[in-house]
Amino acid sequence: MPKASARHILVASEDKCNELKKAIEDGADFAKVAKENSTCPSSRQGGDLGTFGPGQMVKEFDTVVFSAPVNVVQGPVKTQFGYHLLEVTSRQD
Repeated sequence: MPKASARHILVASEDKCNELKKAIEDGADFAKVAKENSTCPSSRQGGDLGTFGPGQMVKEFDTVVFSAPVNVVQGPVKTQFGYHLLEVTSRQD
């Protein structure tokens, strides 16, 4: 069964999500940005969601996490919770 590890940043608006993505692409540390901006409790761990399999996260997450390149920030990804930046940190197919 496939497994992936990922981290994310959750914010309320697409504009904020794009602003944070640009900061990370310009060299800001993902974990630090997550701690300072994410509204998800995972922000305390730098946005780390741990390891999970398909179907354990919302559909929009699964689609990205099990198809996107590893170590490349993806997003904004809109879910029922808000807008996410996602980074797959490892994946086993």
